[in-house]
Amino acid sequence: MSPTPSLVGRFVVEHAALALTTRQVSREQVEHALTPTKQQRTILIVICAYVLGILVLWNIPYVNIVLLPFKLVTVALHEFCHAAAGLCTGAKIKSITIDPDEGGLTRMSGGKWCCVMPAGYLGSSFLGALMVFAGFDVLASKIVSVIIGVCLLATLIWAKNWLTRIITVLFVGLIVGLWFTPKGAGLRYVVLFMGVMCSLYSLWDIVDDTVKRKVNESDAT
Repeated sequence: MSPTPSLVGRFVVEHAALALTTRQVSREQVEHALTPTKQQRTILIVICAYVLGILVLWNIPYVNIVLLPFKLVTVALHEFCHAAAGLCTGAKIKSITIDPDEGGLTRMSGGKWCCVMPAGYLGSSFLGALMVFAGFDVLASKIVSVIIGVCLLATLIWAKNWLTRIITVLFVGLIVGLWFTPKGAGLRYVVLFMGVMCSLYSLWDIVDDTVKRKVNESDAT
């Protein structure tokens, strides 16, 4: 016996209503997932404050010395990325040096120059983005801080001047010390700050070396 039209119609209506309800729930779930929590909104505000603070301090003579240690750490990560790219393409790393004028130099023999040259800005930008991303969670910040610590320790191995050694040791020590702050809050905000710093430094350095004053020895040129 075939189903009557009324039963078929009821079946279609019920399933259509169920589909609409499911779609509505899914839409609400998506909207809920895309809405920042109170904690996430706080982190977004902190990121904006970091960006504003860095941009202001960066351009004030004498006061900008406050940022110098963080700039030098960023340079160390930049040079590490050059060295890592060199190792991946068969180079032998001879030395990494950082100077007080916020410059850095990685000496190596061999490797593929087309991979090594852009690795500084690309790698440090990636590490910066990773640190910003991790800043939304304490556990993620701890994991990323270990990665950054390993990068700096590798830089320390290749370091050939005292400034490079001092900066890397101090920052690794800072990371270790902040691990023991209550709930890792201190580590989280320092990692977040360094992430913003790395991201802005890469952009600023490219603009500074190409648009404002062309430097032939710069990676950006």
